[in-house]
Amino acid sequence: MFDPAALYDDLRAESDELDRLVENLSETDWARPTPAPGWTVAHQIAHLAWTDRSAWLAATDPTSFRADVAEAEAREIDLAAAVDQAAEAAVRAMTPAELLARWRDTREQVQEVLRAAPPGARHPWYGPPMSAPSMATARLMETWAHGQDIADALGVSREPTARLRHVARIGSRARDYAYAAHGERPPDEEFRVELTAPDGGLWTYGPESAAQKVTGPALDFCLLTTQRAHRADLAVVAEGPDADHWLDIAQAFAGPPGPGRAPCGRRA
Repeated sequence: MFDPAALYDDLRAESDELDRLVENLSETDWARPTPAPGWTVAHQIAHLAWTDRSAWLAATDPTSFRADVAEAEAREIDLAAAVDQAAEAAVRAMTPAELLARWRDTREQVQEVLRAAPPGARHPWYGPPMSAPSMATARLMETWAHGQDIADALGVSREPTARLRHVARIGSRARDYAYAAHGERPPDEEFRVELTAPDGGLWTYGPESAAQKVTGPALDFCLLTTQRAHRADLAVVAEGPDADHWLDIAQAFAGPPGPGRAPCGRRA
């Protein structure tokens, strides 16, 4: 039986792990550039605080959240540009210690509001509306992905955990959204996704009888769908032309398609 509390615990654990990675960094390290163009470690944490606040607003005051989105659309402000501007403004206005304190506050607010959400409640978002568990999964995915950017900037190798199951699940379930984000129609047939978990087990999504399949390490699939590594550097394999194309456009996050990462041969 699905236990939302365990999911929220995993979100907290993922955030705490990233917190430990940055809490004792020098100001020089906070200013290190990350793989995201123009973003330092400080920008990454500022962004997590901003999106956590957006998630809190969507859950506590959906009318105001929708009004903010509508205003941005009316002013023709691109979501990616708005995210960049918000991160830059926060970095300019706050010290690293203040940024970290803000992120700690906003992520705890998200924990409180999601745990208190009634079953079946759905909250607006930049993509489709989401339930509280789906929102938590999205927050965990984004925390892990931006944590990967920070780890790469610092030259730190993170040990993959079972929490990647949540990232892999949202990456698989977001297949049709990825097609829509690229202005394409998704295939009518589902794909089978079979991933090797960090402990050697198997995580599966989609019908076993599906004609087209994606296989590989769960870590690599998560890096691919969060666009933290180029497909050429990952051991993710597609069987079937549609599944192969999906791996070129896959994204687990809401919003417009990102530029992704250039191939580097690191994981080939």
